[in-house]
Amino acid sequence: MTRTLPLIAVIPLVLAACTQPTPQSRGAHLYETNCASCHGKSAQGDGPLAKQYGMRPANLTLLSQKNGGVFPAEGVMAQINGYPGRHDFGGMPEFERELSGPTVPYTTTTGQVIDTKQAMIDIAAYLETVQQ
Repeated sequence: MTRTLPLIAVIPLVLAACTQPTPQSRGAHLYETNCASCHGKSAQGDGPLAKQYGMRPANLTLLSQKNGGVFPAEGVMAQINGYPGRHDFGGMPEFERELSGPTVPYTTTTGQVIDTKQAMIDIAAYLETVQQ
């Protein structure tokens, strides 16, 4: 009986760890909420609002392929975040306000550490999982 007591105490901790959302799952939710209407559920640029624009939204499943087989996480985050006036031509809207929230240290491919919104990291993590 004394051997099972510590195991029973650990089970809730293990279950809690299994149910914690991952960056990919949080990113999938953010993508569905903010991106799928234009880029589509499949991320191929075929969302229900895609036809309303003069140019087709990017096929986000080809980002790695177009970048020499490397997923361009920093470029993805920069594109999502945008900056005032960047997309005034009618392209992708700026999501800085919608995706506001806590920032965390993010280490770039060059080793630079930048405080980055967790939401941006999460969406990039999700998009990396849908690459062809």
